[in-house]
Amino acid sequence: MSRVKQLDPRFVETMPDTIEPGILYVSLEYGSMIHGCACGCGGEVVLPLTPLDWSLRYDGETISVWPSVGNWSLPCRSHYIIDKGQIRWAGAWTDKQIAAGRALDLARKQSRAAPAMKPAQEADSAVSETTVRAAPPRSCFDGIRHRVARWFGRT
Repeated sequence: MSRVKQLDPRFVETMPDTIEPGILYVSLEYGSMIHGCACGCGGEVVLPLTPLDWSLRYDGETISVWPSVGNWSLPCRSHYIIDKGQIRWAGAWTDKQIAAGRALDLARKQSRAAPAMKPAQEADSAVSETTVRAAPPRSCFDGIRHRVARWFGRT
């Protein structure tokens, strides 16, 4: 297989059984993206859409994904950025860099999740707000509906 130069977005409710090369499948319903590894190795790359994982920017035609995609669990260990659908290759990481990156991600997630772990009676309103926002909505409109309902005092 050959390297993929670009990923075209395809918005889906659920992920297909077969992943086509060059397609970035996006399920807003389930907060995830999947694509075939850009190096062409045949590996499938799943990217969760959460405030603590990956985010996307859609301009109506192309998608940009941040942060970079590091396929450290695949034998190819590809590392790239998806920028307006184009694959921008990034430098390879050593085992030490990968371990440090994973440790940093874990620490960041644990520090952000800590307020959600408090019992409700101990949580103040600021912690409750953080807890609500940390849970990804089932669709992009659910988050908007929730905010509008809060403005009108219906939650």
